[in-house]
Amino acid sequence: MPLRIATWNVNSLRQRLDHLARFAEAHSPDVICLQEIKMPTEIFPTEALAAMGYPHCLVHGQKGYNGVAIVSRRRFTKPAKQVWCGRDDCRHVAVTVGGVELHNFYVPAGGDVPDPEQNDKFAHKLQFLTEMARWAKKEKLAERKAVLVGDLNVAPLENDVWNHKRLRRSVGHTPVESEHMAKLWKAGGLIDVPRHFIPEPEQLFTWWGYRFPQAFAKNYGWRLDHILTTEPLRKRLKTLTIARETRTWEKPSDHVPVVLDLK
Repeated sequence: MPLRIATWNVNSLRQRLDHLARFAEAHSPDVICLQEIKMPTEIFPTEALAAMGYPHCLVHGQKGYNGVAIVSRRRFTKPAKQVWCGRDDCRHVAVTVGGVELHNFYVPAGGDVPDPEQNDKFAHKLQFLTEMARWAKKEKLAERKAVLVGDLNVAPLENDVWNHKRLRRSVGHTPVESEHMAKLWKAGGLIDVPRHFIPEPEQLFTWWGYRFPQAFAKNYGWRLDHILTTEPLRKRLKTLTIARETRTWEKPSDHVPVVLDLK
């Protein structure tokens, strides 16, 4: 059967539950992968999600920070949560649904200083990406029908930011982070799905920061939210949608949803 998968960093589900309902009604994804839910698992709004048509939920949450969830219209199997870098900071969940293995990640942002010796947050980010690549290789992910989605907090290509020359020393777009993403792609035999549909040099963004109020109006964006699939799913890739309209809603998340249709 066809499968529609969405990924969205909602930046607090408590604040944007109405946004999620509005998005779900407009785009009708079968599965939604959420990042930065910023709430403990025990208060996740399962009844509200069921009312939206998503009765099946897997949540890995914590109070006030991080947190990821997968909500689905379809029953899923093999629910799993994995701890990375020896820290249980709620950055991964996985299920099998619609014939695919689906992983939802929230990679650490990395702070402001792109030097792992001076900045523990940046060191954590690089370690996380390194562990992802090692896991993908060890688990022979490339041989499986797998989808990896989430806020990976890296804009790896030149046209994944609004100004490459100006931003190449900024965390999220440094050469070392792009190299780590490339290693992950190689280790998992992964397809960069948005660039499969919208190749460079066209600009492609999913995040417009809050620091500059006119960032969205002036299109000062970054591509931080990703969908990656393994080669066995290449023939099922159908369409991709960037739901930019959500960034215009009142009190929006700084990220917008990315939606993949599999045949």
